[in-house]
Amino acid sequence: MSTVNTAPPASVRPHTAWGRAIGIAVGAAVVVALIVLAFVWPTVTSSVKNIPIAVAGTSQQVSAVTDALNTQAEGAFAVTAVADRSAAVDLINTRDVYGAIVLGDASASAGAATGPEILTASANGAAVSQVLNQLATPIQAQANAAAQAAVSAAVASGAAPAGTTAPAITVTVTDVVPLASTDARGLGLTAAAFPLVLGGILGGVLISLLITGVWRRLTSVLVYAVTAGIVVTVVMQPLFGILQGSFIVNALAVVLAMAATSSFVVGANALLGRAGIAVGSVITMLIGNPLSSAAQPLQFTVGPWGAVGQWFVPGSSATLIRDLSYFPDASSVFPWLVLAGWTLLGVVGMIAGHFRNQRVIRSLPVELDAPHDPAHARHAEPALAH
Repeated sequence: MSTVNTAPPASVRPHTAWGRAIGIAVGAAVVVALIVLAFVWPTVTSSVKNIPIAVAGTSQQVSAVTDALNTQAEGAFAVTAVADRSAAVDLINTRDVYGAIVLGDASASAGAATGPEILTASANGAAVSQVLNQLATPIQAQANAAAQAAVSAAVASGAAPAGTTAPAITVTVTDVVPLASTDARGLGLTAAAFPLVLGGILGGVLISLLITGVWRRLTSVLVYAVTAGIVVTVVMQPLFGILQGSFIVNALAVVLAMAATSSFVVGANALLGRAGIAVGSVITMLIGNPLSSAAQPLQFTVGPWGAVGQWFVPGSSATLIRDLSYFPDASSVFPWLVLAGWTLLGVVGMIAGHFRNQRVIRSLPVELDAPHDPAHARHAEPALAH
């Protein structure tokens, strides 16, 4: 009598427990919520504050304008007093300030009053330019009031005939660091920040999953960063005109940005295994990218987080690329060092993970009587990150 095999086929998986199924669904929803929070929070909580500007004029004029700005928008501006327009332009070019107010001379002579000038730098981004352009109206009103007061004092002293009025003063707005005509609204420069982050993560993930061996991984990271960096720079500069300045220097910046992210992801994988890929990606995408200030000034971000974001790859690379294109006089030492630091951290992680795994392999017991199973060896090898 034959026996009927009632056991389920080996390929049929048992049903997932209800608790596990619901837990996975809830966990996935929480992850989505965290992702939305990470990207939305910096924008929703941002506010206009601490915009660094220079004010050129006499001490009395600077004091009057500073008081007026604090009255109209307290905390919106951080004012630096300078002697003249030239000094203000120098600070804008080095990106120590984002704009300036050059005050005119409201003299007692009816025809001698000169109007103030507002200096902007649209290359800093649309948000700052919009705020500075809005200053034209109150500054013009204040200048006209000061000019009329000077004329009235002259009339009262007999230096000017009765009925004399001050001529209307118009504020001039000058963009001293404009965006290139090929990216007149700066949308390309802002939009390029996210692909740089995603590209670095993609390279790191692929190398972590497909390449074994520390030196092969190091070589792959280098080749990937150089190739991807040059291709991206070609797209952003000769093709679309988003980047300005030296192609070679811009390419070096993009290459280092790619190397920093991909190296960090691979290094985290070497130390932590597959979980390291998630750790490296989360730190870069969900922490560094939202705090990068690629679309708005870092001063607008709540608390110290705007400055903190400059210590991560997305923030430092966005700042470096903008400075190289439009503010060559600005110091770029800090973002270069940040990108180099993350790259070095990834390299150290790869090497440390490699030697740790070598020690683990040497410490494993050897079964002399166990038959050699090449298939088992092939499946077991990837369990250790090299």
